[in-house]
Amino acid sequence: MLGKKQLVKRVMDAVDGLVDEKIVVVHSEAQREDYLKVLGSKSVVLVDTKKVQSPLAGAYTGFGAVYGEYALLLPCDVPFVSREVLGLLLDLCLNKSATIPRWPNCFIEPLQAAYCTSAALKAAEEALSCQEFTMQAMVDRLHGVRYVSTIVLQQLDPELKTFMNINTPLDLKKAELIVRA
Repeated sequence: MLGKKQLVKRVMDAVDGLVDEKIVVVHSEAQREDYLKVLGSKSVVLVDTKKVQSPLAGAYTGFGAVYGEYALLLPCDVPFVSREVLGLLLDLCLNKSATIPRWPNCFIEPLQAAYCTSAALKAAEEALSCQEFTMQAMVDRLHGVRYVSTIVLQQLDPELKTFMNINTPLDLKKAELIVRA
């Protein structure tokens, strides 16, 4: 919970009107039941089809369930994800395999990116079949990736709060301060 709303609800609300489908991928049936309680029975909540704990496994499952030509890939723990940034990533993904934010130090944000669904599914499948479980392994198999500097994205999200993950109690405290402000 952040404020009076679950983190996953904040992310789902952020993509309202940007996407036609919302799919949440979890690791277990117990997690699926928990998420359905939060999101409602009309939500699509899937369990990873690959039994490895890796964001890539979740991405693979999600890409396999998407009907649209392009998809946003987002984690459920980014409560300040920017609709403007996501919209730009989707717009820039047309005729590309992916549009991925990249920091000045060349680190990338593959879990907050837009993908051509078929290309990403194929690349994820290839990486997993080679026992490579990182998102980078999938990205390395994509052709025609557009990288967008976080410096550019600061024009839409000056503090780049869109990339703030809640991984620790301290992160949650920081996020609570932002919500209160």
